[in-house]
Amino acid sequence: MSIVLTRIDDRLIHGQVVVGWVQALGVKRIVLIDDEVSANAWEQELYSLGVPADLRVDFVSVVDAARAIDGWSEDATKTILLVGDVDTMVRLCERTSVVRKVNLGGLHEGDDRSQRLAYVYLTDEEASRLRGLREQGIEVTAQDVPTARTIPIEALK
Repeated sequence: MSIVLTRIDDRLIHGQVVVGWVQALGVKRIVLIDDEVSANAWEQELYSLGVPADLRVDFVSVVDAARAIDGWSEDATKTILLVGDVDTMVRLCERTSVVRKVNLGGLHEGDDRSQRLAYVYLTDEEASRLRGLREQGIEVTAQDVPTARTIPIEALK
């Protein structure tokens, strides 16, 4: 399988993803899955600015990602699937059985969110939805950088 990481990170494409994860995993493609960004050329251009020329970035909606995910998983190109929020990940997982692991990256402060880790803030509903993914057999762990230890969703209070 060439999907090497499926990550939730509200900053989407940023240095930690490009420098940390891409280099550590030998990634050649990032698929940014976001309904709004996939329909906005200006935002796509902005996210592409910090990406090296040899790294391909695709911008797709959740529906289009669900249609294309089998191809990405069979393709030899090492790929990161990247979404910005729990809802988008849940919607993707509802449409495909390809996603078997979810990595929580930076999810920052917001309305009704409480701190679960230094870099993970979740509402009770978001935490419940992530535990729901776990109950479906999807491994959900938090790990901000590749060298950090993984923390299972069950350990997040």
